[in-house]
Amino acid sequence: MIKQILGRLPKKQSRSADAPEASSLSHCANSRNNDIATHKSLNVKDSALPVLNSATHSSFGHGNLEADSYESLPSFRDAPSSDKQDLFIQKLNLCCIVFDFTDHTKHMKEKEIKRQTLLELVDYVTSAKEKFTESVIQETIKMASANLFRSPTAQPHECKVSQAYDFEEEEPLMDPSWSHLQIVYEFFIRFVASSKTDTMLTKRYINHSFLLKLLDLFDSEDPREREYLKAILHRIYRKFMVHRPFIRKAMDNIFYRLIFETDKFNGVAELLEVLGSIINGFALPLREEHKLFLVRVLIPLHKSNCLPMYHQQLSYCIIQFVEKDNKLADTVIRGLLKCWPITNSSKEVMFLSELEEVLEATQPAEFERCMVLLFRRIACCLKSLHFQVAERAHYLWNNNHIESLIRQNRKAILPIILPALEKNGCSHWNQVIQSLTLHVLKKFSDTDPELIQECSHRFHEDEAKGDEVKAERAAKWRHLEEIATKDSVPIKFT
Repeated sequence: MIKQILGRLPKKQSRSADAPEASSLSHCANSRNNDIATHKSLNVKDSALPVLNSATHSSFGHGNLEADSYESLPSFRDAPSSDKQDLFIQKLNLCCIVFDFTDHTKHMKEKEIKRQTLLELVDYVTSAKEKFTESVIQETIKMASANLFRSPTAQPHECKVSQAYDFEEEEPLMDPSWSHLQIVYEFFIRFVASSKTDTMLTKRYINHSFLLKLLDLFDSEDPREREYLKAILHRIYRKFMVHRPFIRKAMDNIFYRLIFETDKFNGVAELLEVLGSIINGFALPLREEHKLFLVRVLIPLHKSNCLPMYHQQLSYCIIQFVEKDNKLADTVIRGLLKCWPITNSSKEVMFLSELEEVLEATQPAEFERCMVLLFRRIACCLKSLHFQVAERAHYLWNNNHIESLIRQNRKAILPIILPALEKNGCSHWNQVIQSLTLHVLKKFSDTDPELIQECSHRFHEDEAKGDEVKAERAAKWRHLEEIATKDSVPIKFT
């Protein structure tokens, strides 16, 4: 039987994989043939083994397989316990072959064989009772690399995209090979999380090159794939402590590329979710590199045009920093003011929502350092003609902690915002904003009626002086026009 198997193998000499990532699918096939020849102890029928001819090797990547060249292996239930890991390796090598899903009518039988084999691999990893050997780990990483690290289906993002994104109408691109990819992801996530996976051995194959390719996959258009990637990255970060600094640095580079080059990356929200749990685990006091990450990466991420895609996750990361170190509140608030979207009302509403969360975690000492700059911006928002911006700014007074901070510093804050409130009460086009303005003024009046009377008197004086200055300016211009008209010499044309 063995002679028959070896006789049907390609004459080309096969070589085993030296790296954890499979650089080509033909490499996977060569390695798989070598495994079939070496694992002689597995007692299976000749017809059950996958048989590949030499013409098949050059066409794996396109899925152009002969009808009889891809056959299923026996079930784990039919194999003795001593041979299960050898059978597991053979099944892994069988799954290294990647099919073309652009045409669903091609290789339907082979695709179904692979799908069933992948499901068996998932069950085996879930119920494994022995530690995985190094050869098993190596073949696992090779199979995952062959299936996951594929060429992107979407076009690369153009540098510095200037147009606005309509995220509600944008339809995500679903990967046609998801019926296989999903099972591969499920298998790999269980393999990484398994207690039978030795960390010291696995870190040799889940190396820096593998991690960079994994992070690049976050730019996938398919949201289902990004969810799996998020779960896998989180488990790798938790299990392989030696890779933590590199993972953080690689994520930083992706964010820098988004901020300064492409202005779009599909998986930013998922990466920020992972970062949120990472930041939550930072030890106190915070290290200087973590504070630099806040200043150089998280705050500048607010500038991107695609902020709506990930603002919720970004805001959570920012709040985590402020809650861990209250002194960072001043840095965050000043950073938000520097990035403030003056001409983008929808982003301005998001900034105000995030600002409320930051202020809720801000202590009085940090609040006093930035309150003048902060309320100059809030005053502009209060009198904004966009009613959602003005409404969101007024809602700050509904937060008890923020109202307490304002009340304690009302002598510095009220003179800044009262002109905006007075103008709103008299001339804002939206009745809801006028009602909210009167509500805010009533709160100040109940707290310190003398202060609000003094500020109101000063406001009306400044308005009167402003009217006088306008009248004087208009009179001077009229005088200059009269002089110019009187002294002008008519031009004679001959």
